[in-house]
Amino acid sequence: MALLAPSITSEVGLRLLLSPIGSNVVTRAACCSVGIVLPVYSTYQALEADDETQQRKWLIYWAAYGSFSLAEVFADKLLSWVPMYYHMKFAFLVWLQLPSADGAAQLYRKHLRPFLLKHQARVDLLMNSAYKEAARLISSHQAEIDYATSVYLKIKGTDEGATIARSHETARQPRNDGDDESSRNT
Repeated sequence: MALLAPSITSEVGLRLLLSPIGSNVVTRAACCSVGIVLPVYSTYQALEADDETQQRKWLIYWAAYGSFSLAEVFADKLLSWVPMYYHMKFAFLVWLQLPSADGAAQLYRKHLRPFLLKHQARVDLLMNSAYKEAARLISSHQAEIDYATSVYLKIKGTDEGATIARSHETARQPRNDGDDESSRNT
C-alpha cells in the first residue's frame, strides 16, 4: 500500500500537468518551479560548494533562461494564442536543464554566444547608456527615494527611517565654508 501512494500521486500530477483542458494554473506553476525555483536552489548549492563546473553550468542556464524570458516578453500577445503554450514552455525548461540534453549549453553555444559576439559593441554601448541614464535618474530623484525609504521603514517599525531622513536633511543643508574661523566656532 505504501508503494502505491507515490505512484498514484505522480500519475495524478502528470495527468494534471499534461491535461490540455483547465490546467493553465498548474502548468504555469510547474514552469515557475522548474524554470526558476529549482535553478535558484541549484545555483545556491553550486555557489556554496564553490564548484566551478556547476557554477558555469548555472550561469549558462541563466543566460539561456534570461534570453528566453526576454523574447517571451516581446512575444507575449502572440504566444497567448498558441494552444498548450505552457506545456511546450515546461518541456523547453526541462530540456534546458536535463543533463542528457544539455539544452542550455546548446542554446548558448549555437545561438546566444554567436549573436552576442557579433553585436557586442552595440550591446556594450546600449548597456553603458542605460546604466548612465539609470544613475542620472536615481540621483535626480534621491530625495524622493530617501523619503519613500524612510516612510517604508517607519511603517515597518524601525528607527532606520528616521535616521535616513535626518541624515538626508543634514546632507542637504548648506555649509558655511567661509574663511572666518570665528564663524565656525560660534
